[in-house]
Amino acid sequence: MQCHHAISIAAIAGALITTPASAFDDAKYPDVSGQWVAVRIPGVGGQPAFDPYKPWGRGQDAPLTPEYKAIHEQSLADQAAGGQGGWLTGSNCYPPGMPGMMNLYQAMEIVVLPEITYILVDHAHDSHRRIFTDGRDWPQEPDPSFLGYSIGRWIDEDGDGRYDVLEVETRDFKGPRTLDPSGMPTHADNQSIVNERIYFDKSNPKLLINEITLTDHAYTRPWKVKKTYTRNPGQFPNWLEYDCIGDNGLVKVGNETYYKSGDGKLMPTRRDQPPPDLRYFKQVQK
Repeated sequence: MQCHHAISIAAIAGALITTPASAFDDAKYPDVSGQWVAVRIPGVGGQPAFDPYKPWGRGQDAPLTPEYKAIHEQSLADQAAGGQGGWLTGSNCYPPGMPGMMNLYQAMEIVVLPEITYILVDHAHDSHRRIFTDGRDWPQEPDPSFLGYSIGRWIDEDGDGRYDVLEVETRDFKGPRTLDPSGMPTHADNQSIVNERIYFDKSNPKLLINEITLTDHAYTRPWKVKKTYTRNPGQFPNWLEYDCIGDNGLVKVGNETYYKSGDGKLMPTRRDQPPPDLRYFKQVQK
């Protein structure tokens, strides 16, 4: 179904029940309908990283503390040997969480309603962010989550009567969370604060910019990156479903991660990997 802001019939009905019909002036908001995908920067090597303008891994030049730089090095070393390292989305099907999910490993949809802006990404899990724009304060007894709790506000920055910037702050996390597939870590205390400014690129209005600033005790200073998204020009884009448990060929047994081959048998993921512990299985004599 086509509409200016990709608002479903059910969502409209819900909004009309809870708010007056005049409460949502659609014309005041930017048109963020459709399917958004991340812009991959030419010449940047490796998998999509937290800073898309730099190569992943050590090439990110992340301002890590010595303790968390060592944790990242352990992840890279394990991956070089064939393991998954700290990227638990690959080995354990954990959600990427915030802010890593905004790397957009799969397409994003944005749904704007009067009191909530939804950001929907289907990667490993259905990651449905709720950005509350109704003026609420932070919850007194938060329920930590991988996505955190997001409060935002729409801003008319150029004074033309239309909103052009969405500012968001996200807190109240649980973990473990990593920023990208290299296993770039966040601190185990989960006290991350993520600030975002989302707006259209004035020099190229076809591009949506997300400036993200991560404040986290694993880093010596706030780490600011800029992500760029582009809208799929297709009239009816294909929305892929990714079921991590069903699609993932990796199998975690104890502290080891193995690979399930096409014939259903376990294979090692790195050289000289020990086999699973079979102490609870009856051994068959050959």
